[in-house]
Amino acid sequence: MVLVVPPDGPVTRVCTAGVVPVGGRQRRKGRVEVTGRINEPEDDCRGGPDADTAETTIALSGDGSCIAEARHQATAFLARHEGGHRTRVPARVAGLAVLVVSELVTNACKYAPGPIRLRLRLGGEALEVEVWDSDPVLPAASGADPERVGRHGLEIVQAVAADFAVLRDTVGKWVTVRILLSPS
Repeated sequence: MVLVVPPDGPVTRVCTAGVVPVGGRQRRKGRVEVTGRINEPEDDCRGGPDADTAETTIALSGDGSCIAEARHQATAFLARHEGGHRTRVPARVAGLAVLVVSELVTNACKYAPGPIRLRLRLGGEALEVEVWDSDPVLPAASGADPERVGRHGLEIVQAVAADFAVLRDTVGKWVTVRILLSPS
């Protein structure tokens, strides 16, 4: 599923079942979101809610050292919830999640000045990785080019994600990736 968020138009949620209009924007915790957040059940896009969730938010400095810190914090969060949490995180998914965190935080460090916020949310059938940065420019994956060195991060993230969304905020943007715990 992909959320398409034009600057001054209707918000649309695209999923494998078709195009589902999303009711509009709402304010929550100081950020602009769409009605029907990416981690909530949405018509034909996913199943029912799961009350058993774990979440952490990490403030990062935005300098080069924050990439390793983000990977470390993500690994620690996943390890804390692997055994005792009702939702078990398979090692393969944990590895993919750390890769996604690394790529998104690297992009934020590279293209956005200032601090970065990383949010990890584990619950139900998926792990959600959200990264906020101060740059309002929405990221776009480059076209496939085997000759190109570098700039493959967003392509990698989209390849492993069940859902990928970018939402503009009052300042900057949120990039949200949803990784299924039991990919089919």
